[in-house]
Amino acid sequence: MSFCKDCIKGVTHDGTPEGKIETIGGIECYVATPTVDYPKDKALLFLTDAFGPHFINNKILADDFARNGFKTVVPDYLHGDAITEDAMNSGTFDLPKWLVITALKADGVTSFGATGYCFGGRYVFDLTLDGVISSAAMSHPSLLQIPTDLEKYAATAKAPLLINSCTTDWQFPLEVQAKADEILAGFAPGYKREYFEGCTHGFTVRGDLSDPKVKAGKEGAFKSTVEWMIKHI
Repeated sequence: MSFCKDCIKGVTHDGTPEGKIETIGGIECYVATPTVDYPKDKALLFLTDAFGPHFINNKILADDFARNGFKTVVPDYLHGDAITEDAMNSGTFDLPKWLVITALKADGVTSFGATGYCFGGRYVFDLTLDGVISSAAMSHPSLLQIPTDLEKYAATAKAPLLINSCTTDWQFPLEVQAKADEILAGFAPGYKREYFEGCTHGFTVRGDLSDPKVKAGKEGAFKSTVEWMIKHI
């Protein structure tokens, strides 16, 4: 499955980022930290779309998670540049999970959740299959091999999974959404799929918020992810 046009288009959102850039395990990260007391042994990994951690929409969304009590770490797994599809399908692309997570563990973090957007969802799958995270969420995921990845998740993963889906998505279309429900319906750790009518791939991070359906979809997907992480991380 190749990239679609909606992977690289969208609307810039208004706001002033409140987090800061930190180097964790040698990887540049955007870190959003709650301003109130929060569990220091937990962290939320935010795996971005193609625009990376320096894109204002991603920073603002990470800040929103921090306001809900999650220390949120957005690693620059793009290494300051775009990723080619070949790199993602080669099986050799090394998401800096292993460096960032190792460093966070050294600081006392013992439980990780991960939320992924577009091809960030691909790496949420990988983190889960590697047994790294305790709670998984993804919005309009890209580059999944269907049904292989879903079947592997159902057979081997331990983390409960939330998928935020939408009406128009070349990467995760309606028939694939139905297949996910079929394969993961009995997934013991937990499975839930939210569906947002009238939205298009990328709506959670790059949607046009002047469109009431897109605004409702973005806010609904964020709410569902926060609730999922509170319950499972």
